[in-house]
Amino acid sequence: MNLNQITIPSLDVEKATVFYKTLGLKLIVDALPRYVRFECPDGNATFSIHKVDTLPKGEGISIYFEDDNLDELVKTLQSKDIQFSSLPEDKSWLWREAHLYDLDHNHIILFSAGKNRQNPPWRI
Repeated sequence: MNLNQITIPSLDVEKATVFYKTLGLKLIVDALPRYVRFECPDGNATFSIHKVDTLPKGEGISIYFEDDNLDELVKTLQSKDIQFSSLPEDKSWLWREAHLYDLDHNHIILFSAGKNRQNPPWRI
């Protein structure tokens, strides 16, 4: 089994599309205003957004995008007026992470983990 597609909800798919294109995702399916699908710049995963009338309640969704050059990516996105809630920081679980939110308040974590994503020292 391979996780290769995620779909998130949005109140405004058109605005969300602009946001995720700014993050660097490549639009491959355009069924605006109800649905879009992107390819991630690295790997084979796809990411889509679908229109909803109301967003889920509670904590919401966390989306992780890995990039080996996290600090450079964050600087590039900041130059495109992307706002971060926290800048790149080393975490105790051996990942480096930066946090932001999309227009629907989905939590996005840009991170770099290297071998520690699948093979941390405490792996069972």
